[in-house]
Amino acid sequence: MAAMPTPITSYPASDPGFSALPIEELLAGENDLIARIKLCYGTDRDSFERDVLPLIRRYAACVHLLPATADNYFSKPGGLLRLGLETAFFSLQGTDAHIFSGRMSISARRQLEPRWRHATFIAGLCCELHRLMSHVIVTDAAGEAWPAFLTPLADWLATQRAERYFLRWRPQAIEARGLGLYALPLVVPPAVMADLSEGNTVIVPHLLASINGIPIYREHNVLDELVRRSLALVIDRNLAASADRYGSPQYGSHLERYLVDALRRLASSHPAWIPNREKARLWLGQDGLFLVWPGGAEDVHQLLESDQLAGIPKAPETMLELLLAAGVFEAAGTERSTWSILPPGARAPLEAAKFSTSAIILGGIDSPPEILPQALEFKPPATPASAGSPPTPSAPTSAPGSPQLSLIPPPAGDDTNTTPVEEGSGSPSQASAQSTFALQAPMRLNPLVRDALANAVRTLNEGMGPPIVCTVAEGLFVPLDEFVRRGVQPSQAMRALSETNMLVKQTPNGPPTQSHEFNGHPAIGIVLDLRYVSGLNSAAFAASSEENS
Repeated sequence: MAAMPTPITSYPASDPGFSALPIEELLAGENDLIARIKLCYGTDRDSFERDVLPLIRRYAACVHLLPATADNYFSKPGGLLRLGLETAFFSLQGTDAHIFSGRMSISARRQLEPRWRHATFIAGLCCELHRLMSHVIVTDAAGEAWPAFLTPLADWLATQRAERYFLRWRPQAIEARGLGLYALPLVVPPAVMADLSEGNTVIVPHLLASINGIPIYREHNVLDELVRRSLALVIDRNLAASADRYGSPQYGSHLERYLVDALRRLASSHPAWIPNREKARLWLGQDGLFLVWPGGAEDVHQLLESDQLAGIPKAPETMLELLLAAGVFEAAGTERSTWSILPPGARAPLEAAKFSTSAIILGGIDSPPEILPQALEFKPPATPASAGSPPTPSAPTSAPGSPQLSLIPPPAGDDTNTTPVEEGSGSPSQASAQSTFALQAPMRLNPLVRDALANAVRTLNEGMGPPIVCTVAEGLFVPLDEFVRRGVQPSQAMRALSETNMLVKQTPNGPPTQSHEFNGHPAIGIVLDLRYVSGLNSAAFAASSEENS
């Protein structure tokens, strides 16, 4: 009689968790990077093992195999360890091109420069420690939670005699970088902090300010500048590699910190950012703090470009979307992101972004500005409709997936009898001279295509140079050559715009390109749906389309 086959028992799928590896095994996979850090540090083996290696071991004991994010950059096991080591390496490498104590004597610099290098390495290593307290919940197999404020993860696992541990992400976690200060003593012993503070009073404050994410007013924090630049580079490289291997991660989700930091630095040092002065960028009234837009975005871009940060958006529209999503700005309504304000002395209303709270950038200033006695929001007076007059045509609704941003209405007192759009004109004749033209694209649009298209649309505004796009009866014509000039392949641009339904085609199944006369010459390009350009009069386009038909 044949033997009965052994029954196969099926077990339900479960979270495998993470193995409680010893520190030596944990760091074995990072030997190449640690060797590069040793070479960059430039000391003998004994000094490296005394000054640097213990910090790496303590950092590894804290973060163990935890990923840095749930589904974005450095999301694999050990991601937070790798992120800290890479940022520390590039931060340390950047110190070779900087002199921290330039105003001191040569003998004083000889004593302080090694401490500055050591502090910069620590700041890069611990720049994301706050995630242990704010983003994750770690438990053992019995459900006991790791007290992250009290002890490193590896030490707790040894105390619990746990072989595996499990991770849960806190829902809607808020990035509180200040929590990194509570985790810092778990990595950096008091003796190291005492050594960094010997003979100076600036290194430790600059180190803590960098980890805390708060700028030091009236001082240039070179240490923090190196760490921020290195962190942006490391994340950008990881996102690019992940896009090739694992699909498309959430680009832009790490950029808010750099934008907020730039806003704070400008508010503390730029003369045009002193609130409530003539031609100021910032205005503080009874209804809150406003930033003139897109002028403020241009200042932010110039500052971050000088920092040489990787992946920083250039288009004001992209910055606005990121800061709105992060809760730094608040929208004027469901259909409009920016506000209209009328500061004292202004001849016409200004477009502005509104901070959710003024403390975001004014909280650390020693002498806070006085609040204006009046509200700043401009509300045009309601004009009663004439008897028998037809109702004003409403703005078109946004396409699916597009941000809820409305077309900019004409200023009060403008003639509402607009003329139809002239085919191939260099500027939209139907729009008021005071209108602001800007791209309002869906957030899922390729960032490279978005920036190129936003810069092209911006040339319609007065003072932005000759327009490089033109209005046609169907929408806004953009020559393909303008994408090439900005380093974007036309095929890439057309594919991205087709996927977001932003193109107007001559026939439903026809090609995405159209031919129009531009500046007296025939040109091949695409026609952008007018719903994605604010400042254009949709009623005039509709009238023009009916006449052409």
